[in-house]
Amino acid sequence: MGVRERNRKVYRPLWRAGIEVIPNAVPDGLMPFVVGYGAEDVVGGFSHRYDTPRLVERLNSDWYDLAVSSGLFDHRRQFLVQLPQGTRSHQAALRHLQGGSHTAPAVWTRVRLRERWDIMGRAAGSAFLGVHAGHPGFAMMALDSSVYVHASTGEIGVDVLVVRHPDRSENVLRHLERIAVHDSPYVNREFRERIAVWLAGRAGCPVSPSDG
Repeated sequence: MGVRERNRKVYRPLWRAGIEVIPNAVPDGLMPFVVGYGAEDVVGGFSHRYDTPRLVERLNSDWYDLAVSSGLFDHRRQFLVQLPQGTRSHQAALRHLQGGSHTAPAVWTRVRLRERWDIMGRAAGSAFLGVHAGHPGFAMMALDSSVYVHASTGEIGVDVLVVRHPDRSENVLRHLERIAVHDSPYVNREFRERIAVWLAGRAGCPVSPSDG
């Protein structure tokens, strides 16, 4: 993977959308994924139908208010976002969003929100944070893991939610433990191994995925 190619295909589209990528600056010990949270873990969020007037503008405004109120940003407006590994074009990134268990999982990347940004429009349209403008799909987290923000698109609209301290959620931890110890053709192997390593480091003891 060439650095120049990744800059051209991944970082530049995000820069134009107001997101500055800060390479090789992810905090140590970060949980690799947040999955399996329950309704009791969700502390905020919003939903908008696709037929909402000025949808992208409304989504951007509500996302920023939620990010600020929940503590997603640090004092430099830096946070984490999950991006696909490697170098992908727009179409390849779309295939990643729709891909199966053999697709390499996304990784956390440190970013900074610039003064002019368009998360729900241009960033979603880059295919790295969604399908197209007004149809976002992303995972974001505070640098200290205290806040997780997830956006998804459904049949009738967009849903954005906030989970507080996902690394302390019993639901999330239980779900990650199940992934780590059960081999499944529906779960990417690298995805499972990263989870096992993180759980082992958190517990201070080895965790090995089983064959059963």
